[in-house]
Amino acid sequence: MVKNIRKLIEQVAKEKDLPERVVEYALKNAIAIAIKKDKRIKEKLDIEFTDEGIKVYMVKGKSKLPLEISTEDVNRIAAYAAKEEFITELERAERERGFLEYKELEGEVVTGIARKIFENGNVLVDLGKVEATLPKREQIPGESYKVGDRVKALLLEVKKVKGLPRLTLSRTHPLFLRRLMETEIPEVAEKEIEIKAVARIPGERAKVAVYAKDLKMDPVGVVVGLRGSRIQPISEELMGERIDVIKWTEDEEEFIKRALSPAQPTAVLLFPEEGRAEVAVPKDQLSLAIGKKGSNVKLAHKLTGWHIDVMSEEDFERLQTLRNSNKEGNV
Repeated sequence: MVKNIRKLIEQVAKEKDLPERVVEYALKNAIAIAIKKDKRIKEKLDIEFTDEGIKVYMVKGKSKLPLEISTEDVNRIAAYAAKEEFITELERAERERGFLEYKELEGEVVTGIARKIFENGNVLVDLGKVEATLPKREQIPGESYKVGDRVKALLLEVKKVKGLPRLTLSRTHPLFLRRLMETEIPEVAEKEIEIKAVARIPGERAKVAVYAKDLKMDPVGVVVGLRGSRIQPISEELMGERIDVIKWTEDEEEFIKRALSPAQPTAVLLFPEEGRAEVAVPKDQLSLAIGKKGSNVKLAHKLTGWHIDVMSEEDFERLQTLRNSNKEGNV
């Protein structure tokens, strides 16, 4: 009997491409479940395969007590379990393996096929060994899916819910854009160019700060490519999201100026205690600096970490004059 069990484990492990220990664990669970059903036992059972045969123990606390059950009974139930319960336990083991494999891929880009579209807009995505959900909230505004569509997304979260793996995908997270750039641009993948920060308004616009260790290298030019040849495919994957690539600098004032491009600020005043910056731009660039629905200044804030108050050069000067006069009056 035990020799047959060992052969069964080897055969199934090979067919299912599972480690033998996983298959053995699944079979032991199946036998335990079958015995508990047959004998109406509620306690936890522990199964051991020995040279003498299958041993069954009842687990109570830290103790294991041999279960009084005949060899014929054990063999009969084990044979039944190998046919009935084993399939269920194997499926659970395969899901467990999928969970562990995909847990390691958390934060990486994965590709799958849309298998079901729910009424609320969520998409069930087949990743091969497991299924994942692309929630509506994690989809880029304006995009839609139908069954059979290819889906590329960030594996945002892998966790267990009631013992089952739950995988959540995202196409709106800033990390998705970062990972796409690492995949598509060799210099980024090889760490010749470092992505310092990413900010996104999904489907509309994004800003990426890049830095090259080699000061002779133009990181912006390398990332964007000739006539946008490198950044354009990434933009297309993100439903045409416009991606501004800027050169990172540790000079906070200069970084804020660059973050507000295409506007060209003329002055920056920092208030470190408040984490705030006042920025002056030519009057005719005010709307450009702020952006549609405040998008440009919002992205600059996300990119730099500074709250940014954009104003015209005239208002900037008036504010400084007012501050100076108040200081003089308090002297």
